Amino acid sequence: MMKPDERLGQISYRDAGVDIDEGARAVEAIRSAVQGTYTPAVIGDIGGFGGLYSAAALKGMHDPVLVSSTDGVGTKIDLARRLGRHNTIGIDLVAMCVNDLVASGAQPLFFLDYLACGRLEAPFAAELVGGIADGCRQAGCALVGGEMAEHPGVMVASSYDLAGFAVGVVERDGMLGSHRVQAGDALVGLASSGLHANGYSLVRRAFTDKLSDSELCCRQLADGRSLACALLAPTVIYVDLLQELLELGLPVRAAAHITGGGITENLNRILPVGLDAHLHLGSWPIPEIISLVCDAAGLSSDEALKTFNMGLGMILAVDANALDEIMAAVAATTGTAAATDGHSVWHVGSVSAAATAASPGRVYYSSREVLN
Repeated sequence: MMKPDERLGQISYRDAGVDIDEGARAVEAIRSAVQGTYTPAVIGDIGGFGGLYSAAALKGMHDPVLVSSTDGVGTKIDLARRLGRHNTIGIDLVAMCVNDLVASGAQPLFFLDYLACGRLEAPFAAELVGGIADGCRQAGCALVGGEMAEHPGVMVASSYDLAGFAVGVVERDGMLGSHRVQAGDALVGLASSGLHANGYSLVRRAFTDKLSDSELCCRQLADGRSLACALLAPTVIYVDLLQELLELGLPVRAAAHITGGGITENLNRILPVGLDAHLHLGSWPIPEIISLVCDAAGLSSDEALKTFNMGLGMILAVDANALDEIMAAVAATTGTAAATDGHSVWHVGSVSAAATAASPGRVYYSSREVLN
């Protein structure tokens, strides 16, 4: 039989840094927020060993394809931790996953989250998971499970990290993607809320690390928001918007979620061999917060375009013959994904044949200068 270390005496799990009782309080603190995301397909309740979700609705589909996605929030978390604002970072987590799902035309069904932290406190968990639940409601999916793990000795008490996992469904013949894109298609840009959740390692090093907390909270942008509010503005969730366009039968061919790698790397992902994208720089406004960061970092336009979304959170390839109808439908949509009263949308470019039919698709810009 093992004997307690004579030098340390009896050591409990709590002494080692893991508070089971606080974990139980945290579960109770998030219960109502989680339950608020449930759809009729959810089976059971919080606290089970696995999240249960009925697949009965899929019986009415002809050839359902399940689509999965996983992502995190990156070092935007460090800025949220520094400012003590955790209520919207969960929206970012959901958005990073479900926007990837809807890019294939899928409707998100359910979501799971993973929280690792140095020390778990129930009020913090409630604030954080409340944001995740808000994101799930915006996306129309259920939060069916998650994990809250304390990592004492590995993470400092105030640090934490998040990961999210989402599953959606789409009819096989309704999938969006490069296989649908054609020469002559128009490119439509959907407004971002700012930086979204990408590039924050650069944001912190070049910009926020040089500013005091007071400067972040008090310095205002032209729109009246503080730097802190602009930097922590949650990622727009485009699920309602794109699903509405598809339900209207509008000819959307593909959707590029503009995340890490900026416009250049992500728009390229929806281009088939033999087709190029041509974007007209200046056809949409660059958010002030992005311009400030790019200026602080001394980024060239080329570097900025492959780092940040530059004001476009998603770019759609659409049938040019329906361009006006699609843009009008987007502008009129004021669902839960809207960052303002309606979605800002711009015709930002077009798709054309590449130099040869065997040439890999590339992204070109009408001007190399996007930053003033």
